[in-house]
Formats: sequence, structure tokens, C-alpha cells
Amino acid sequence: MAMSQTSARKRIIGIDLARALAVIGMIIVNFRVVFGDEGALWLQRTVGILDGKAAATFVVLAGVGLAFTTNTALRNKDEVKLRIVRKRIVKRACFLFVIGLSYLLIWPADILHFYGVYMLIILLLLRSRASIILLVSLALIVIYPLLIMLWPYETGWDFEALAYQGFWTFNGFMSNLFFNGFHPVIPWVSFMLVGYWLGKQDLHNEKVVKRIFWISLGVFLAIQGLSFGAITVLSAGNPQVAQELTEIIGTSPMPSLPMYMLNGIAIAFTVISGCILLTKPYGNSKLVKALRKTGKLALTFYVAHVVVGMGVVELVAPAKLGHYPIGFSAVYAIFFSVSCVFFAVYWLKYNQIGPLEGIMRKLTG
Repeated sequence: MAMSQTSARKRIIGIDLARALAVIGMIIVNFRVVFGDEGALWLQRTVGILDGKAAATFVVLAGVGLAFTTNTALRNKDEVKLRIVRKRIVKRACFLFVIGLSYLLIWPADILHFYGVYMLIILLLLRSRASIILLVSLALIVIYPLLIMLWPYETGWDFEALAYQGFWTFNGFMSNLFFNGFHPVIPWVSFMLVGYWLGKQDLHNEKVVKRIFWISLGVFLAIQGLSFGAITVLSAGNPQVAQELTEIIGTSPMPSLPMYMLNGIAIAFTVISGCILLTKPYGNSKLVKALRKTGKLALTFYVAHVVVGMGVVELVAPAKLGHYPIGFSAVYAIFFSVSCVFFAVYWLKYNQIGPLEGIMRKLTG
């Protein structure tokens, strides 16, 4: 019995694999946004599949991580340990918030400062039952379109330049943070909440993980089909109507309406459960091992893809930003991602955690 309990506490390596895939997906999407996507339509559509989905998976994984961090203390009703864990979460949330704000001037689509606020909200529901967590998540998803009816989503936005007017004013900052930024707290915190719920499931149980995989995959495909079919039928071939319908019942992340949110949750659950299942037979393959190590440095690579990945290209040819062909954006994203994998393998030969992860641990415990 002691042996089985010990094995049940082992790190779920599929989570690291999923985290690596999410970060690589975000690199591809963000490089396309910054560098440009002119050219081959098929490549635009292929890269476009990742829009909002990689980021959603990244946030869901954060919720899973928070559940893993708190599960033991909550299960054992260990108030002392829970108090320590709470303080650590607060410190890390503040750390991520500050890191995200520090480079907003060069990367306005940062997710880390939003991420920090999501984590603080999770603390409010730390002891809640699974049904309450899911109910709050669903409520936020449903409430969001009602908010848009009361308050124009376009407030503050210059969508042509992807610039937010008045961001550094109090009202502008709070509006962007909670309502109409790239990853607004309402409803994006729902991704972290459902991730927290997922992390409380028995993810060591293959039957449970398989059930999550097939249900989430089915939901994802159903939403994709329903969205595409409804837009096609209702627009009756009118491009303008199709564009308007896409904003309402499409699966694009801005604005983050229910169809996108449910789609994002479904694909995140599919990727995470799929990675857990994949590492059962292939966990010792060289590729999976390398990607798992990449996932352990997810925070480092998220910041590096902005500061290094985007920064190098901007230094070389700042005037060309936004006007590169999609081929360049995609190939450079793949090159940068592969470089990250090699760096992770090398770095973890001599260190236990990533550079930025290490700084965060030193500062927050």
C-alpha cells in the first residue's frame, strides 16, 4: 500500500509535455501577430488554428499546477501548510504581475500580469467544492456577453494598430485588465478555475484521463462544427454577415464570448489529457523527454520569446515589423522553439529549474 501511495504522488510528466506544447503554440501565434502574416492563405489558416487555444491551455495548466500545490494540504486539513502555500501563491502572483507589467511597452499582449490576478482569485475558492468551482466558471462565461451589451467592447481600442488608448490611466488599466484586454479577468479566469478543478481529479487513473480526453475532444469538435455550420448557413454567402457572425458565434479569442471559452476549455482538456496518455507508452522517448524539460522552463521561454525572440528581429529591421510574410513568421517561430528545446535540455543538465523560475523561487519561496 505504501508503494502505491508513493507512486500516486509522482510527478505527472504529461503536464510538462502539455506545458511545452502550449508555450510553443503561443510563440507561433505571437510571432505571427508581431512580425506579420501576409502571403500563403493555407499557412495563415494553419497557424490561425492556434489562436487563443495555446494561451487558453497555458492558463488551464496553471490552474492544474495550483491544484497540485494545494491538494495535499487541503486533503490533510493541514492549516499550517495551507497558510504557507497561500503566502507563496500570493507572492508568485505578485511576481508574475510585476514581470508582465515590466515589458508591456514592448509587448502589450502580455498574459503574465493577467495570470497573477487569476491566481489571486483562485485563492478565494481554494476550499470550494468542485461543483462550486465549475458553477463560478460557467457564470463568468455567461455574464461576459451581458457586460458587452452594457459596455461597448471597443472602448479604448485602436484595433488597426492593436493599441489601447488610455491604458496607463486608472480607468483604462482596470477596464483592460477586467473587461476588454487581450486576456481579461472576466471571463479568462474561468480557464484557471477549470484547470484547478481538473487538477483535483485522479489524473493518475488512466480510465479517468481517457474519459476526460474523449469527452473534451468530442465537445471541441462539436463546437467547431456548430460554429462553422451556423456561420455558413446564417450568412448565406454574404462575407460581411459572415464576419459579423464570426465575432458572435465564432471561436476567435477577441472578444472572449462563450463559444470561444468553451472551445478553449475543451481543447485544453484534450491536449492535457492526451499528453498524459501519450507519456504512458512514450515517456522515455528522446523527443518527449526533451519537450518535458522545455515545459519545466515555460515561464523563462514565455519571457524570452518577447525579450529575445521579438527583440532580435526588431533590432535588425524595426520598420518591417508587421509586414513580414507568414512564411517568415512561422519558420522563425519554429526555429526559436527548437532553440528553446535545446536550451532546456542543456540547462537542466546542470540546474534543477529554469533561470526565471529560479529567480521566482528565490524571491517567493
